Amino acid sequence: MIKITPNPPATDEAVSRVQSARNKKLDEAAERALDFYLKPTPKKETSDNPSSIFRIAPDVDSECLLASLSENLAAANAMINDLAFDLEGSRRRVAMGILQVIEVSELLANRALDIVEVR
Repeated sequence: MIKITPNPPATDEAVSRVQSARNKKLDEAAERALDFYLKPTPKKETSDNPSSIFRIAPDVDSECLLASLSENLAAANAMINDLAFDLEGSRRRVAMGILQVIEVSELLANRALDIVEVR
């Protein structure tokens, strides 16, 4: 009797458990490598530096941010004011210049806080 189809190629079906585990690990490693290069995870869109200690929540409104800025400038104003009057000569002039920049920034922040719309 003549066969219409030839015999299938001989396969080595006697694969050891160690070999199958090794093949599985290689397949998993290949999948991870392909996923790493072909499916990169999207980066978070935040303006904060991830290595910073302090972070600002993205859902904070403008009024809250401006109020906090105004308070920080007032604290810096008090600190440099106290320091400036303990100094003499050119160091005092530098401290007074810093004080003036802080006061102008504080005025700007307070004006922006007056203009901002409350939600």
